Amino acid sequence: MAEGKRTDGTRTPDRNRDPGLQPERTRLAWRRTTLACAVAASLAGRQTLHSGIDPVALVVLALVVPTWLAFLALAHRRIRAMNVPRPPVLSPRTAVAAVACTLALALLGAAMLR
Repeated sequence: MAEGKRTDGTRTPDRNRDPGLQPERTRLAWRRTTLACAVAASLAGRQTLHSGIDPVALVVLALVVPTWLAFLALAHRRIRAMNVPRPPVLSPRTAVAAVACTLALALLGAAMLR
């Protein structure tokens, strides 16, 4: 059954479409984002060691590592959830946690450059 038009002009979704492509793209996006966060955390560690170890840099690095690990756990959980034909919708709590981790890494990276 192809997409049809409703009487109000909007389209009805095709219920027989292949559900495998979008979850795969989403899974790959989570993996790319996790890799980017890993690179950011690694660069923060490199910056700390390269610019000299001072207390502020150590505190920032001590906050970067658990933030990255939290994002890694969130992403891993979401990637595992995407392995079914109709994955569940991302919960608001998980979305807020992922955004918080991303913003925290950005702010900690900016603090590292001070």
